[in-house]
Amino acid sequence: MRSAVKALLKESHLLGPARELRDACVKLRYELTRKDAEVVERYMLRQGQKKLHIGCGENIIEGWLNADLVATSSQVAQLDATKTYPFADGTFDYIFSEHMIEHITYEEGQSLLKECFRVLKEGGKIRLSTPDLAFLIDLYHEDKSELQQRYIDWSASTFIPDAPRRSDTFVINNFVRAWDHTFIYDEKTLRGALQSAGFANIVRRELNESEDLAFRNLENEGRMPEGFLRLESFTLEATKRRAFVVR
Repeated sequence: MRSAVKALLKESHLLGPARELRDACVKLRYELTRKDAEVVERYMLRQGQKKLHIGCGENIIEGWLNADLVATSSQVAQLDATKTYPFADGTFDYIFSEHMIEHITYEEGQSLLKECFRVLKEGGKIRLSTPDLAFLIDLYHEDKSELQQRYIDWSASTFIPDAPRRSDTFVINNFVRAWDHTFIYDEKTLRGALQSAGFANIVRRELNESEDLAFRNLENEGRMPEGFLRLESFTLEATKRRAFVVR
């Protein structure tokens, strides 16, 4: 098959351009990989605690290794959070991820948490913020708060302007399907996933609040009208349990 394609390209005088395109793709892949490695290397040479930000998007946090599936700037390392991470065991003191885990399957999310557990140091901590299934269920109740009604009006007009009415039904249906959402967690399910990955001391926190200074003011509330990200989200922190050595 390969020789037949080669012969066809040669006959069509396209073999040369095809080879040039292949070489360009290989070179581009090398350049992207090299630049990605440089971002990681620069960060690892920094003094102090090592902190990994998974699924950063445009929320670049100073002092963190900001990583995403697509590196959109020289400040971002490319990382597929569903695969094995290119970091040694016990590399990081902290890991943070905001509104990312809901974009992958539950099974991929479990893989993500296990990799986070692996690359965290003993006693290291993870903080996850994600949309709350309970928030969507509450939107369907008749006795809506003023904030919930404002959210419905805003979401419908912004994301589903063709909907025949601005109602909870259209907003909920859109939310679970839009933005490549794949699995919406509730607290008990995410707690269970963290426990299965080996994490302990799982606590719920308010957005941008934490007893740990490293986890304060991380969530990007400014990307939505005031109060809406808090309405959507819940946040859990957990700790990699220390290994006990039997003497």
